[in-house]
Amino acid sequence: MRIDALAIRLRTRAPLEAADLGVRLCQANAGQVYRCYIVVALPIVILALATIEIAGWLPSLLLWWLKPWLDRTVLFVLSRAAFGQGTTVRDLWRSQGTVWWRQLIITLTWRRLSPWRSFTQAVYQLEGLRLRDMWRRVAQIRRGRSGQALLMTSAFSWTELALTLALFSLSFWFAPQMEEARLPMLLSDASGMTVSFVTSLCYALVVLFLEPFYVAAGFAMYLNRRAELEAWDIEQEFRRAFAH
Repeated sequence: MRIDALAIRLRTRAPLEAADLGVRLCQANAGQVYRCYIVVALPIVILALATIEIAGWLPSLLLWWLKPWLDRTVLFVLSRAAFGQGTTVRDLWRSQGTVWWRQLIITLTWRRLSPWRSFTQAVYQLEGLRLRDMWRRVAQIRRGRSGQALLMTSAFSWTELALTLALFSLSFWFAPQMEEARLPMLLSDASGMTVSFVTSLCYALVVLFLEPFYVAAGFAMYLNRRAELEAWDIEQEFRRAFAH
């Protein structure tokens, strides 16, 4: 990894301050991030919502389960943005083998249940290590930082829940006055699919919006941890100093 090519000015930060840096990185590159992310995520959302007739809870479960796979597209774009490279949908398509299909089983099994998955995701996706070396590397990255990564994941989880409930509540706020009396009856109708579909749709919209920020926060925490372990910030300053 060429430290001098990093477009981010590295310095030692507190883990949660580094997460804020990741959010800013996502904001600064929102166009290319969401352009690539939506191309991949929107078909998944449509297919997930199509399973509503099988079970009302199935669309949300599928979206929840597939989030680590969707995250790989976001990290691909952000990792290039961190080095000042733009990413198009064509670039993503050319790299689909490494972005979408490598480590697919790992991504959808124990990585799905990892409470700090965005923090360690770059180890799996970007470092190109063998499986045994990968586990050692993850342990090294996590050492002393698992608590902050878990706190960051919890913050995004609660934000996701709050945004989903807020979107769902719009059905009350914007209901015509004559329909307000029917809403409690509709919501209590467990056999109907309307509530399940609206809930799943709200959750999908929140995932489409919020997930790139979660990935970016974890990626920035990872870069910060690498800077701590390998003195990247000092090396970057030396390279810039001697470049003039």
